Amino acid sequence: MQLRYNFRVYPSAGQRGALSKAFGCARVVFNDGLRARQEAHAAGLPYIKDADLQKQVVTAAKRTEGREWLGEVSSVVLVQSLRDLHTAYRNFFNSVSGKRKGPKVAPPRFKSKHDNRQAIRLTVNGFSLRSDGRLYIAKVGDLYVRWSRQLPAAPTSVTVTKDASNRYWASFVVDTERDVLPELDTEVGIDLGLTYFAVLSDGRKIESPKFLRRAEKKLGRMQRSLSRKEKGSKNRAKARAKVARQHAKVGDRRRDWHHKESTRVIRENQAVYVEDLLVSGLGRTRLAKSVHDAGWAQFLTMLEYKAALYGRTFAKVGRAFPSSQVCSVCGLRDGPKPLHIREWTCGKCATIHNRDHNASRNVLLEGRRIVAAGRAETPNACGAPVRRAYMPARRGEAGTHRAPRRGQ
Repeated sequence: MQLRYNFRVYPSAGQRGALSKAFGCARVVFNDGLRARQEAHAAGLPYIKDADLQKQVVTAAKRTEGREWLGEVSSVVLVQSLRDLHTAYRNFFNSVSGKRKGPKVAPPRFKSKHDNRQAIRLTVNGFSLRSDGRLYIAKVGDLYVRWSRQLPAAPTSVTVTKDASNRYWASFVVDTERDVLPELDTEVGIDLGLTYFAVLSDGRKIESPKFLRRAEKKLGRMQRSLSRKEKGSKNRAKARAKVARQHAKVGDRRRDWHHKESTRVIRENQAVYVEDLLVSGLGRTRLAKSVHDAGWAQFLTMLEYKAALYGRTFAKVGRAFPSSQVCSVCGLRDGPKPLHIREWTCGKCATIHNRDHNASRNVLLEGRRIVAAGRAETPNACGAPVRRAYMPARRGEAGTHRAPRRGQ
């Protein structure tokens, strides 16, 4: 199993300039490769192979007057940028042909230097870990890393990113074995909502923290200050950075809380069943801000990969399943109900149901049926290994990162 371990890095002023140069060169090579393939397609020429494209936009481009500065960064960065382009095309072709499941994937687009996230990726030929804990990046130097934990094995690649709040991160890909927990006899169904973030089938309710709502007043004040700054001025750039840092704090708090709650649910239950919500559709309704503030998709992703990591069973119940319409005691389907109805009485067995608790119990029953039918992609459900994919490791579960010491 491959996991990602993210750590905060603190480059010096010179290293920040070298990283900016690497970000720019990787972006230019990606755009040049994309433009070459688009022009070949428009001219009716065959698809340019990866080796030929690399010779054209990297090897030959370094000898030209307009692209000689590509030699100032590591060649590993440029090659990996073209591999990312190849991956984007492959995902697009597989989506069009039906080999890739899920939402349709759009063709690759040109990258901009104004994007909120800049990144470079390096294989083992372009980086190494020093004995003093620093991260060496070719043609950048030794970066100070705030290690919050030890890596379980030697990393196979690293991605250095810069986010909108001007923070730098190093994301290591590590091959690890599953850390299977002792088996339990408890199972749980989860109904996600807005009044409560989640209602579990065992009766426990998880309050919604509403991180964005709590920060709205401060964010509004900072955004009003940003709108008054003159466009293109340095003060506007400073105000924009302040707003980005505040949004980053909100996202960090939400992510940390999701990690803690998802880990608790996985550790306390042998099987976890959830409803497969259409978050993208709910994000276009009048409840969009509350839906995005809850972060259901991120929470479900954490539950899924942690279940695979710890040897738990995880299954999603289809969004068409009428979890709020069926009595969890007798199975009577009582029809749809408006959202303002939070309690209702079954017309057959006269059981008084809480809407969310009844839905979570129905999700539990339907999840058990799915697992019994062998349609869940978990080791405990059908005996097959989980599909191999990059999954984010647990970053910052125990708390927040400390600030760097002076002089570092």
